[in-house]
Amino acid sequence: MPPLQPVNRRSVPDEVFDQLFGELVSGSIAPGESLPSERRLAEVLGVSRPAVREALQRLAHAGLVEVRQGDTTTVRDIRRAGGLDLLPRLLFAGGDIDLGVARSILEARLHVGPKIAELAARRRGPALAAPLRTAVRALDDDTDPVNRQRHALTFWEHVTDAAESVTFRLMFNSLRAAYEPALEALAHVMAAEVDRTDAYTALIDAIVRGDATAARTRAEDLLRPATEALIDVIDQLEESHEPA
Repeated sequence: MPPLQPVNRRSVPDEVFDQLFGELVSGSIAPGESLPSERRLAEVLGVSRPAVREALQRLAHAGLVEVRQGDTTTVRDIRRAGGLDLLPRLLFAGGDIDLGVARSILEARLHVGPKIAELAARRRGPALAAPLRTAVRALDDDTDPVNRQRHALTFWEHVTDAAESVTFRLMFNSLRAAYEPALEALAHVMAAEVDRTDAYTALIDAIVRGDATAARTRAEDLLRPATEALIDVIDQLEESHEPA
């Protein structure tokens, strides 16, 4: 196991959790391996055993480790045991954006968004007229590129709620949590989407009249340009980082 660093005591359990999480997602500790004991971790990190225990419990609740009797903590495979709530941490694991995770979020957004719009049109179409038009009006009136993205998120929050799917709602929460820290960095590329109020209006019209097929098509038309532009950026970044 690689050496761990002494913990900053401003938030001890959080710091312990973050260090262990980083080791798990980096692959430094492979699935099936055991972590050192609570006592040993406390010694290495320079913290109390209760702080280590709290961090391990959080890792266990996240599905990342299995704590067994006898103070044995076994690492689990994050991709098989983790949930969507890990996306924000995985996206910025190690301090830098993980391009593979970013691509997977964008792909999910492009494929799931149209389905959510389709369900919203089927289940609550006419009821969405006022909240969706209010959200797009706010987007159109705001000139700040970061705030415009927030208005777009509000728009999709209404659509997702109207789909009446707890699974899609929880997925939306996780995707939003991963996306929000990057709003400022993405402002230029996302202009290809948030500036298209005509596309939002076309999607609203399809949803409100209950046309599920048209809602799906209009949602894809709205989401695809910025999504493909961002994936192109990711592809270029990956190519630039490849060894010569």
